[in-house]
Amino acid sequence: MSLQKILIPIGAVALVVAGYRGAGWGGVAFAVGALMLWLMLHFTRLMTILKRAANMPLGYVGSAVMLQAKLKPKMTLMHVIAMTRSLGVQLSPPDTQPEQFRWTDPSDASVTCDFLDGKLVRWEFRRPEPPVDAGLTTRPGLPPAP
Repeated sequence: MSLQKILIPIGAVALVVAGYRGAGWGGVAFAVGALMLWLMLHFTRLMTILKRAANMPLGYVGSAVMLQAKLKPKMTLMHVIAMTRSLGVQLSPPDTQPEQFRWTDPSDASVTCDFLDGKLVRWEFRRPEPPVDAGLTTRPGLPPAP
């Protein structure tokens, strides 16, 4: 279990208690109002990200090379979805850890990401295989390379 899952509720309770001790019930109302504002900001951000992702094809990214360059360990799945503006194609079975998602660009280059408890732990970039040349070493109309 993540320490963050314990510290946030403890901090919220501590804020309400500090509000009561400092200003009575008015302090409690202020602390609860601040907590509600914080929750609504996060909820609005989540809904905005998912609304943008709903308008894109599943697993699509404009450039897999740029996505791969921007990825960092411990990024959240929501942050990656916000960067790609698309939900990834889930490759792992549901409710298993680590979760595996893939995003592919128009040139069939892809990035496969592994998320453990919602945090990025590993990613792999793949380019498509180049087409097999039909025996031509130069392009038609161009002189041979020296």
